[in-house]
This record gives sequence, structure tokens and C-alpha cells, in this order.
Amino acid sequence: MQRTLLALAGLAVFLLIWWAAPELKLISPVFLPPPTKLPEALINEIKGEYWQRAVLASLHHYLMGLTLGTALGVALGIATALYDKLEAALSWVIRLLRPIPGLAWVPFAIVWFGISETAATFIIIIGVFWINYYAAFGAAKAVDKDLLEVADAFGHRSTWAKLIKIVLPGSTAGILAGVRTGLGQAWMAVVAAELFGVPGLGQRMVQASSLLATDVVVVYMITIAALYGLTDALFVHIRDRLLRWQR
Repeated sequence: MQRTLLALAGLAVFLLIWWAAPELKLISPVFLPPPTKLPEALINEIKGEYWQRAVLASLHHYLMGLTLGTALGVALGIATALYDKLEAALSWVIRLLRPIPGLAWVPFAIVWFGISETAATFIIIIGVFWINYYAAFGAAKAVDKDLLEVADAFGHRSTWAKLIKIVLPGSTAGILAGVRTGLGQAWMAVVAAELFGVPGLGQRMVQASSLLATDVVVVYMITIAALYGLTDALFVHIRDRLLRWQR
């Protein structure tokens, strides 16, 4: 109860400072609109159907990029952990590609796919892939080797049998931790992927900022935060159900 009250008090102080800064002319309302201006901006966006279209477009990019980036990252991470030769073969390729930020791939995304939803999805895949790769790789590597030897002793010698009976159950918690991190990273990548003209929340934010409609920009920032909160809460619910057997 005390933690809840402190959290509410902290939020109240934050909102008060936010409201006071433009109202007391400490900063121009053009640069930082007070929170009291946001409901009207949101209503206008909804009436014009801009908000609905932007949210639906971004959700499409988000789900496509998140699904593909997660699946590819987890699959390669587990495969690299299971096969030492594959790990050795990819070690320097990974060292070269991993430090390159997702935004650096935007020019290639435009050249390869044009200003399209495919280009946006590609950027999101890049943003999510490495998080899930390293989470899956680390979780699979951490599986107790004695368990693999026991699987051999009981006749489960194929890689597939070990994957299903030992590796996946033993690494599920670590993999899901990476997936959860990817949920937030994917929303950051959505905005970056849409800044160059692909319809969605990012594009609408750029349009609003070019007109100095900062209240509209903040509305979409809060929208992204709310969407992340919903997806994270849903994921936590699903994760807890999946890991119930470990309790």
C-alpha cells in the first residue's frame, strides 16, 4: 500500500511540474504543452481518424517485425548454442554486425524495399533480433550439461530430442526474458522505422512536429507508452501461465 501511495505521489509531482513549467512561463507552451492541453488534442486526432489509422498501421508493423525478429533471433541463438561449429563459424560475423544500430540500416531498407511497410518491418526485425539472439543463446548455453548426458543415457541422443526434452524446458525462462525486452525495443524501432515516411505513429509525430503541434506529438508519445504497457502486461500474463510448471 505504501509503495502504491508513493508511486501516485511521484506521478502527481511529475504532472504538477509539467503543468507549472509552461503555465508559469518557465518554458514556452509551444515547446512543452501543459498536460491540460492533451485531451483536446487527442479528441481532435480521433475525430479526424488520424489516431486510429496511425495506431492500426503501427500495430501491423510492430507485430510483424516483433514476430519475425523474435523467431529468427531465438532460432539462431539456440542453434548456435547447440552446435559449436556453427558458433565458431558465426562468431566474427556476429561481432561485425551486432554493433550496427538499427537506424544505420534505414538507408538500405529504403534502397531494398522502398518507402514501404516491408522496409519498416525490416527495421523492427533488426531492432528485435539481437536481443532475442543473445537471450536464447545465453539461456541455452546455461542448460546443465549433466542433463544432456542423462538424456544420452536414456536414449535421447538426437539433437531434436534433446532440444524438446532438455534445452527448451531449461531455457524457457531466459528466452522469455529476452522476448519481454524485445517488446519494448520493438516499439522504439517502430517510431524509427516510420520516421522516413511510412504511415504510422512515427510519421504522424513528424507531421505534427513540423507544424509545431507539440501537444499532438506528446499525445502520440503517450499512446506508444500505453501500447507498450498493454503488450507488456499481456505478455507477463502469458509468461506466468507458461512457467507455472516451474513453481
